[in-house]
Amino acid sequence: MFNEWDALWQLVLALALSSAIGFERELRQKSAGLRTYTLVGVGSALFMLISKYGFADVVNGTTVVLDPSRVAAQIVSGIGFIGAGLIFVRRDAVRGLTTAAGIWLTAAVGAAAAADLPILATATTAAYFVVAYAYPWLLSRLTSGRGPTAVRVTYEDGQGILREVMTTCTRGGFAIADVAVDRPEGGAHDRDLVRVLLELRGSNPVTELAAKISDVVGVHEVHAGVAHEMFD
Repeated sequence: MFNEWDALWQLVLALALSSAIGFERELRQKSAGLRTYTLVGVGSALFMLISKYGFADVVNGTTVVLDPSRVAAQIVSGIGFIGAGLIFVRRDAVRGLTTAAGIWLTAAVGAAAAADLPILATATTAAYFVVAYAYPWLLSRLTSGRGPTAVRVTYEDGQGILREVMTTCTRGGFAIADVAVDRPEGGAHDRDLVRVLLELRGSNPVTELAAKISDVVGVHEVHAGVAHEMFD
């Protein structure tokens, strides 16, 4: 007979493995990072457990009284449309990925609760709060020794945008350690564009800073990464 406590290790395994993948993406400053990958991994595991063990009350031996799994399957795909509506791209900044993953995970929790799997639903909810609150703190400690970060910004020349970009950096808790300016190679439409590379010192997530810089009017592209890689 199925015991929910015996299935908890599967959730924990999904949490650990998806966290490992997400941590690698976070180190590379990708839009979808540690929290997004972890939430998707745990949500997928919970949906799989629901499909395996959530319908025992409607199965009588080899006879299926009814098929509620078709409704659960539609939840998995249908909730994706809601999540997709929360993700938007502005220039090079992608926002809403973690929120969308959180909604998808919440759908899995609701399905588990309705499928009479309260332990798995509760454990997944607890995992969400660990990912949402403990992971950012842990990530800041693990990445503190990686060295300075940097952002590369391409913007329109002659409009005072560099000053606004540097102000955004300082307001975001970063100190500017080095500045390198050049003009990107390209056609005639690129002649009025300038590219600046800013080496930064600070403990805040550089991806959040890149999103704020992308909102500055006149900024065309923003890339974030490790300083020694971007300055090479």
